Amino acid sequence: MEGSHTIEHKELQLSDQVVSINRVTKVVKGGKNLSFTALVVVGDPERHVVGFAKGKAKEVPSAIRKAVEKAKQNLIQVNVLGPTIPHEVLGVFGAGRVLLKPAREGKGMIAGGAVRFVVEAAGIQNVLTKSIGSKNPHNVIKATFEGLKQLRHHEEIARLRGKDVREIKGGA
Repeated sequence: MEGSHTIEHKELQLSDQVVSINRVTKVVKGGKNLSFTALVVVGDPERHVVGFAKGKAKEVPSAIRKAVEKAKQNLIQVNVLGPTIPHEVLGVFGAGRVLLKPAREGKGMIAGGAVRFVVEAAGIQNVLTKSIGSKNPHNVIKATFEGLKQLRHHEEIARLRGKDVREIKGGA
């Protein structure tokens, strides 16, 4: 993405999806303090905007609420080409690697686990994905976002290659 501009979430039709909830304990002098972490993905499939965040609280509903509010602050715009992505990309975060490949019309979304939540929220209908390495949903989602951030618009690709946009889109 060119600039790190924030996307106004007020005019978006955001839907949220809870990816994982973990019960965490902190051992203190008096015993164990129990709390919950929630990993949430929010997105507007119509506008191809998606975000994620982690929330932590004493109860599950407040952890989810905190995560949703944080996720609305971390939205990114995803460059798409019709119902799929413009080009193949590999997102890496820690030991997690996520491969995203464009798919032809009607192929559908071939994605599993945490990647599926992100791709659905971004409104990408035809895509092939492969999660390599870490199975940890936090790392997988971060790797998916790294991949989505690398996607370039077909006009930008054409300009960089010195070609016509129709050649990139497959019209020529």
